[in-house]
Amino acid sequence: MIPELTTLPDPQRHGEHDRMRPIRRASPFRPLPLLLLLLLAQPLLAQDLPRARPEDVGMSSERLERLTATFNRYVADGQLAGGVVLIARRGKVAYFEAFGMRDREARAPMTTDAIFRIASQTKALVSVAVMMLQEEGKLAINSPVGMYLPEFQKTTVAVRRADGDGYDVVPARRPITIRDLLTHTAGIGYGYGIARDRWAEAGIQGWYFADRDEPMAAVVQRMAALPFDAQPGERFVYGYATDILGVLVERVSGVSLDEFLRTRIFEPLKMRDTHFFLPPSKRDRLAVVYSAREDGGIERAPDPGGMVGQGAYVDGPRKAFSGGAGLVSTASDYARFLQMLLNGGELDGVRLLSPKTVELMTADHIGERYGRPGEGFGLGFSVVKDLGARGLPGSVGEFGWGGAYHSHYWVDPREELVVVYLTQLNPAGTIDDHAKLRALVYQAIVDGGSRAGGPAT
Repeated sequence: MIPELTTLPDPQRHGEHDRMRPIRRASPFRPLPLLLLLLLAQPLLAQDLPRARPEDVGMSSERLERLTATFNRYVADGQLAGGVVLIARRGKVAYFEAFGMRDREARAPMTTDAIFRIASQTKALVSVAVMMLQEEGKLAINSPVGMYLPEFQKTTVAVRRADGDGYDVVPARRPITIRDLLTHTAGIGYGYGIARDRWAEAGIQGWYFADRDEPMAAVVQRMAALPFDAQPGERFVYGYATDILGVLVERVSGVSLDEFLRTRIFEPLKMRDTHFFLPPSKRDRLAVVYSAREDGGIERAPDPGGMVGQGAYVDGPRKAFSGGAGLVSTASDYARFLQMLLNGGELDGVRLLSPKTVELMTADHIGERYGRPGEGFGLGFSVVKDLGARGLPGSVGEFGWGGAYHSHYWVDPREELVVVYLTQLNPAGTIDDHAKLRALVYQAIVDGGSRAGGPAT
């Protein structure tokens, strides 16, 4: 069940930058000792979270087999091509399994190092980038975004006429703040609202940007002139808010979003397989996208296919760094990012955020406006407020989200738990794997609550 700890680099698993470099010998007659060779190689090893037996972190190996059996059934029944599930507790990986096929037609098995399009899981990373800039004194999240992006100083809202015949465009009652964008209360959807005709004319609809031959800054500038779906702060409207935040990060930091995330988050956290556009050398590790059929089966999505398809994540123009949905990643990489948040902003001696900033990000900021029983929304993810009202296994204080390709993650601070589920299914149809995954994870916890938080009350 639990893979053995890796002791040497695997050139098939990592990109070119992770391969071992030739090591010069001390002399032609005295090769370097093996121990020294291993020490020199250590920085090049995969930076996975440490592994543990489930029992060592309060989980049951026997009960985790139920998770394995369930996801193997999804594959056998033809509802799922494949996927990867990673469960970490108390900072150690207790479960890390691949299911099914990375490419069903090619009969290529899924592997734990497979790379997935994570879509809206990008939002959490960009939200962290914004909070890092606040910690550096370069912005304040309660300030109007127009202070940094002048095109947003004056915005408008589409309002449907009382007789239902068309709509009027009115000025926004107040400026949109950065916090409005972080909480998706800026009133900005995905271009399918009341004024969808204007958005279609501007060529801005849907979350997919990988095939665009223009930077996101140009898209966002056109976006700012369009009528939005609701007044700022009025209600939760899920959409382009984090793409705007990505451009904000570029404007404030002076570097591209790609460079900021790579140098300030990915490299410090050793997230070696997280990219906006995949290096061609890693193409063979990219999982294939499938789509659910009405009969309950799945079929290979078209190539490239836009929002429902394989996308241009390898061979695209490489110009649009979408902060809302543009990244590809692995379960190991994303787990390291989540573990950093669970640790209060630090991982392996690298601190990205202060504990108080993480506390602010994972608090509920919008209350009933979120509209889901027992849940609220923080600065980049949903948060759990009332376990009974929600009606699902978990803990108060839990936070998480997912992506359009049916990926999902959550962090449970009370249980010191990180869960990452990656698959490529768009649209997903009626498959109930998310709900079952949650139940199967929590039924495997057998120690009655975390050591830090104690038994749930």
